[in-house]
Amino acid sequence: MDKCEKAIFTVLCMIYDGNRILLQDRVKNDWRGLTFPGGHVEKQESFVQAIIREMYEETGLTIKEPRLCGVKQFQTDEDERYVVLLFKTDKYSGTLISSDEGQMEWIDRDELKNYHLVNDFTELLKVFDSDQYNEFMYERCQGDNDWSIRLY
Repeated sequence: MDKCEKAIFTVLCMIYDGNRILLQDRVKNDWRGLTFPGGHVEKQESFVQAIIREMYEETGLTIKEPRLCGVKQFQTDEDERYVVLLFKTDKYSGTLISSDEGQMEWIDRDELKNYHLVNDFTELLKVFDSDQYNEFMYERCQGDNDWSIRLY
């Protein structure tokens, strides 16, 4: 069995201010709805550099002290491991903007039920918020093309 596999690294960040979280209304068809902003890690870029750059590009905010709080992962149809590093911070400065990725909006947590969220948002939020969970993984169901979500 090969010990190496191709991997794609990406980052997401929960920027929060008290009970409000900053979400992006994603316009791409592959993952539509409100979710956390993020993007791909570039070659030879650290994960922290990537999250700081992505937050600036997508939100106009300069974040400080991003804390790694979990990982989301799944296997792509091309058999690559797709890894999403989850960061959070409440330290930021700048003026909020939106990008062509989607409109940025501060949402009160108590109002989340009134919005169209990406399909795995609830599980993502559990990992961002939890001291119990630090991994979110899509696993293929036995002998099936369906996926289930497991939190570890």
